[in-house]
Amino acid sequence: MSEVLARNEEYASVLKNVMKLRYEPVAIKLVRDGESFVDGFETPETQMSHCQSVFKAKDGACLNMPLECHNCMVGASALGMVDTSDKIKSGEFHAGIGMHDSSEAASKMIGERKIVPFKSKGTIVCPLAKADFVPDVVAIDDIPERIYWIVPLMTAEKGGRVEFSTSPFQCACEDVTSMPICTGEPNVSLGCFGCRKKTDMKPDELACGIPYAKIPAFVDHLKKYESGVMTKAKRE
Repeated sequence: MSEVLARNEEYASVLKNVMKLRYEPVAIKLVRDGESFVDGFETPETQMSHCQSVFKAKDGACLNMPLECHNCMVGASALGMVDTSDKIKSGEFHAGIGMHDSSEAASKMIGERKIVPFKSKGTIVCPLAKADFVPDVVAIDDIPERIYWIVPLMTAEKGGRVEFSTSPFQCACEDVTSMPICTGEPNVSLGCFGCRKKTDMKPDELACGIPYAKIPAFVDHLKKYESGVMTKAKRE
């Protein structure tokens, strides 16, 4: 077993067991030019969205997702795989769904989103415990009590308050993947129209994306919390 895989197995075990997660923490990697997909991982024959692939990975799937496997170009554009189309930029596409009063309002939402600052040719998603590579982001999906612990983890060393950013769309692609990559900080999402339409995300669940670079310190703190502050909290 490689050192990377052994480390990721440990990280996944601590995250899942200490935070009492319902599902596997998911490793997400954006594949840059010159990088390869993972031998032995499935390349789906049927196209799916980034959110669908991530939610399959929390249940154990290990997927190579080159651009041709993606059927949601809104998500693909946030992840640096394609340019944002004029129909999306103008707000026409999202205004047509019926949540915004005008194309201008939908366009403003798209104009303020975070897009990764590099080109990618696809994604790799799998349970963190099976990741023999360094991911960009670790994603978790669970009830608010589980996701809550991200806040003390973020404030443990420097204190302060925490801010998260979201919109009616793009939970898994923007909120959980591109935003943590762009900001270097975890981000929590209430979910989005696409996730709640196309995945098995439950009505009582939130999602969170954590930059992989933050995981070692978070795991160290969780080990302390497990026998400390977590014993004083109401947890099911």
